[in-house]
Amino acid sequence: MEMRRPRYSKEEFARRGQALYERQVRPQVEESNIGRIVAIDIETGEFEIGDDALAASDRLFARCPEAQPWLVRIGHRAVHRFGHSHAGSVT
Repeated sequence: MEMRRPRYSKEEFARRGQALYERQVRPQVEESNIGRIVAIDIETGEFEIGDDALAASDRLFARCPEAQPWLVRIGHRAVHRFGHSHAGSVT
């Protein structure tokens, strides 16, 4: 199995991914997919949605084997959260 390697710095990766999400992907997916994961190829803008990061990434790699995926939980600021959630309950 070939190991995929990032082709961009972390900063460039994040800049491209967030820009594509906000400009192109979010308007298409947010309304009916809150809480699901979107994997976006930061080079082509192609994307796939899944119930988890692995499902979304696998779908994207099936279509775009050379993808450089940026993952976002739709309707949230991050894919995962750590620590306390609202009202002080631990997640």
